[in-house]
Amino acid sequence: MSAKLIDGRALAEVFRRETAEQAAVLRKRGSPAKLDAVLVDSGDNGARVYAENQARTCESLGIKYTLHELKQGSSQASIETKIMDLNLDPSVHAIMVHMPLPDDVDSHHIKMLIDPNKDVEGVNPANIGNVVYGRSMRAPCTALATLKLIDSTGIDLKGKRCVVVGASVVVGRPIAVLLMQREATVISCNKFTEGLADLCRSADVLIPAAGVAGLITAEMIQSGALVVDVGVNRILDPESGKKITVGDVDFDSVSEVAGWISPVPGGVGPMTVAVLLHNVVELAQG
Repeated sequence: MSAKLIDGRALAEVFRRETAEQAAVLRKRGSPAKLDAVLVDSGDNGARVYAENQARTCESLGIKYTLHELKQGSSQASIETKIMDLNLDPSVHAIMVHMPLPDDVDSHHIKMLIDPNKDVEGVNPANIGNVVYGRSMRAPCTALATLKLIDSTGIDLKGKRCVVVGASVVVGRPIAVLLMQREATVISCNKFTEGLADLCRSADVLIPAAGVAGLITAEMIQSGALVVDVGVNRILDPESGKKITVGDVDFDSVSEVAGWISPVPGGVGPMTVAVLLHNVVELAQG
């Protein structure tokens, strides 16, 4: 491996220590940081595991965590009522909704209902719009985490060609906007883009976020490029026969060509969690 590793876990730990220090100051003032999360039972055990891990992480940082659980089959109206109650509660300053929601629930509308001033994940369309206008940094956490991983390398993005593969509303698109704000030259594409390999090969900074395991191979990388893998895919490991998590990048081959590379797991994921918890403290500070 010739590429330098962008260690998301180590970077997140530094960020978490800073967050814990800020949370301690708030506790001394008598106004502790607190995260209110909504979990609707959708039969997805992964969401519950994530919520439990989040509770433990909050406790370790001195952040209060309240999980509002709604039973499986909860209606759109009941979820909306819970969100509105949290919006109106003056003791609540950071709200998030665990995904996925049940199939018959309009998740976009639920995100729209979250008070933009309490939207810890930056998923309300109003906050995403403000990012486009350069009026807010409450961007979706994964987008901000990606930018922080890039910043950790010391690269100056001004004028750099950045190729983002994937254009989802809360990942690919806001990443592209944040890069443009740094005066990078940004190309947004997807897994269906004609000439994708050539576009990727032209990138100084490549950010795959398409959700396709192994989409990016060594032949698609410019020598010395910075690669931040945002893809998260669950596949069957042929050797162990067990499910494993991999990114969009063929890590072993690409790491021989790239200058910098982030792993999956251990890259964007830990930093995304760290950014979210930092946002909780920031919202508590007012």
